[in-house]
Amino acid sequence: MCSATRRQRQPPRHARDDAGVRFAALIGASRSVVGHAAGASIDSQDTLAFSPLSGVRPMIETMPLARAAEAYARMMRGAARFRMVLTMA
Repeated sequence: MCSATRRQRQPPRHARDDAGVRFAALIGASRSVVGHAAGASIDSQDTLAFSPLSGVRPMIETMPLARAAEAYARMMRGAARFRMVLTMA
């Protein structure tokens, strides 16, 4: 790959993500940002504990394990509703 092509794919030095963070400021200071897409793990634990108390139910589509290939194909086509969950029964 030529250096011109490599340069085109790098964000400008002043580039910011949606949160307004300057990438160069993080990299230059050897800093990092760490997180979880849905908050901290304790947030997930709290949500799971609260769900049965409030009647919250997941929005999933189930399919028997024997049809795993079909479930995967539906997911890859974007045809699955919410999440595909394979069942053992």
